[in-house]
Amino acid sequence: MVLGSVLKQLIGGLDRVPEKIVKTFRDRGRVVGGLKLVLSEIMEFMQDITSSRPTCIFIDALDECQEGHRLKLLHLLNKILQRSPGALLFLTGRPHIRSEVERHLAWRAASRSIIPTRKDIITFLRAKLREDAMPDAMDESLEEEIIQKLPAAVSEM
Repeated sequence: MVLGSVLKQLIGGLDRVPEKIVKTFRDRGRVVGGLKLVLSEIMEFMQDITSSRPTCIFIDALDECQEGHRLKLLHLLNKILQRSPGALLFLTGRPHIRSEVERHLAWRAASRSIIPTRKDIITFLRAKLREDAMPDAMDESLEEEIIQKLPAAVSEM
């Protein structure tokens, strides 16, 4: 889950790993095959870390999480923020999830809409086209047609 990854990054940014976390991992390693942390432990460790020091949590492309997972994640992030007044949360996602974020984090959220310019879209498209695994499948005229038509189509959405 996303929170396990966030916890790993939080721990990686510490000067010293808290003894409670070290002990838990030592105990888990003694079991054949090891055991993963459960969600309640991840939450507890995250709350311990974020409540004891200023913390920024960044989660990109929140809209790419499945809806059920996204709602649970927002609920859990809200719990972390309630216990950690010094923690900041920065989320990115497409506009259709804005209401979910505001509903779950309204008391701590300020949202901003960022609309890509035509130039942003063209820059993105050119970068993606350069990564094409089959560059011979497209000639210059097709590439130019994509560059001309797609930004207009995106802005009409």
